[in-house]
Amino acid sequence: MTADGDGEAVVFLIGMRVNSWWAVRSWLPVFLAMPRMMKELGKEKERGLLGYRPLPGLRVFGALQYWESKEKLLAYASDQGGEHRPAWAAFNRRVRAGRGKVGVWHETYAVPAGSYESIYVNMPPFGLGAVRGVVPVGRRGERAAERLAA
Repeated sequence: MTADGDGEAVVFLIGMRVNSWWAVRSWLPVFLAMPRMMKELGKEKERGLLGYRPLPGLRVFGALQYWESKEKLLAYASDQGGEHRPAWAAFNRRVRAGRGKVGVWHETYAVPAGSYESIYVNMPPFGLGAVRGVVPVGRRGERAAERLAA
């Protein structure tokens, strides 16, 4: 199977790093902000989040997200009425007061149509296939090179 659909794929990786476990007041609010944002985005599908997968860790925590478009991702990030802006403002206050006790990171990849490929063998839909659905490989090309050229 391969991921269904064509067009741009927007992949957003976001997370935090606990730099000092004893500074709970610095990192716990950051840690708790993500579930609130995911809940909001899950209820409001028109915002453009297609799906996500938590990336648990021992010191670094994150999420892999798939978005409809970079425009919708940027609109959510700057929306004054959503969960993100207050969380970002609070994080910036904590950074100034906490002296590096918690860090955040994100990476955004806007992948043009025809520049990504996927295959799923003996497993349920995963990643892009989980958020866009899957189709038999032959519909998009039997070989990776064919699917990348589509």
